[in-house]
Amino acid sequence: MAKMRTVYNCGDCGASHHKWAGKCDSCGAWNSLVEDVEDPNEVTTLAAGMALVPPGEAQPINQLDAAVAKPMPTGISELDRVLDGGLVPGSVTLVGGEPGIGKSTLLLQLLSSWPTKSLYVTAEESAQQVRMRAERLHALRDDLWLLSEASITNIISAIEKVKPELIVIDSIQAVADPALGSAPGSVVQVRGCAHRLVQEAKRRNIPTILVGHVTKEGGLAGPRVLEHVVDTVLSFEGERHHALRIMRAVKHRFGSTSELGLFEMTELGLVGVPDASKMFLADRKPGTPGSVVVPTLEGQRPLLVEVQALTNATSGNAPARRSAQGLDPGRLAMLLAVLERRARISLSQHEVYASVVGGVKLNDPGSDLGLCLALVSAATNTPAPGDVVVCGEVGLGGEIRHVGHMSRRLAEAARLGFTRAIVPASGDYSQKGLTLQPASTLSEALAIAQLNGR
Repeated sequence: MAKMRTVYNCGDCGASHHKWAGKCDSCGAWNSLVEDVEDPNEVTTLAAGMALVPPGEAQPINQLDAAVAKPMPTGISELDRVLDGGLVPGSVTLVGGEPGIGKSTLLLQLLSSWPTKSLYVTAEESAQQVRMRAERLHALRDDLWLLSEASITNIISAIEKVKPELIVIDSIQAVADPALGSAPGSVVQVRGCAHRLVQEAKRRNIPTILVGHVTKEGGLAGPRVLEHVVDTVLSFEGERHHALRIMRAVKHRFGSTSELGLFEMTELGLVGVPDASKMFLADRKPGTPGSVVVPTLEGQRPLLVEVQALTNATSGNAPARRSAQGLDPGRLAMLLAVLERRARISLSQHEVYASVVGGVKLNDPGSDLGLCLALVSAATNTPAPGDVVVCGEVGLGGEIRHVGHMSRRLAEAARLGFTRAIVPASGDYSQKGLTLQPASTLSEALAIAQLNGR
């Protein structure tokens, strides 16, 4: 029997090193090498698994049947929106998200609506725990098979026996191959088990979904090769203390990655949100200082969200606190500097708190102008007009810059009853039902909103 050896595997690309180093020689990532043990026979084991796949045969591309790769609807409209129609036979989808965000709940609901036989493999929970959750979600059905198993060998045997038409593995980090000399969750195990499952999915033409853990930075745990071997990578996001959940495609070989799925967590599971803008603005109180409505774009989906700001004068020499929730703290600091230098509004002696209502995370530069107006509104205790939406990117010179897909943003604002919009002066916009008020500088926008500063 070959002796185990110590290796250092890169957590980003999976490359092996014989000794630890601060930088991976393969991908250049810093501090990504993790100590592991490896069986010298691993290469032989993986090669044996690949030998199970029949050799491919070259064919003229125009003779291939495109209908074979037609997406199959999942029965969940918001998920189908992100997947551009549904799950493609033989595809492998990786779903990542923080613990407790609702990944297992969503997948159980998917399996309950799947029209044919399906197999749910739980490698972390007991079968009884999953059974109780399925009962709560009304997901019990005769065609849904459940397996509590962490061995890849036994999982593949169960797939051979059950012959399902949809497979869910929860989670890939808990699955292990007894032939590989590493602990579950190691780079060697995740890489080897993922390759085996991808081979099975392609060979049997079965859509397969893998659940993946995420790191504290929000990225998928395990080697970067895990994301390369699958066809689709879905990110499931949200705040535990908010009901909203957002699903987006980070990678999708069968369609666009610009669509967004919105869900609300309820007692009976996840429910699609077809009109998210109305939900975000349901509790809004017009006339409150520091509140501004911003039309943003998540993927191809326009949303109206409320940006709030609060300022409080400080005393003493301690640095004033800045807090951003749902916003980039660096972007907030930059906009505060622009306000001071270009609009002569200084908040250096004020604590500043800024947030996006509803648990949404704004990375859209089109929200810059709205955030600036919310900050000035809070600092001057002057409410912004309640019938106005604000959209535009703010440059370091205080200029208001054009942002993309303005027509979609303005159409969403008009649909929800807003009558005015402060927009960049550089664009040629029009929207029925909206009076557009162009501004070329931050000072002009403040004057239009009747926020004159201090």
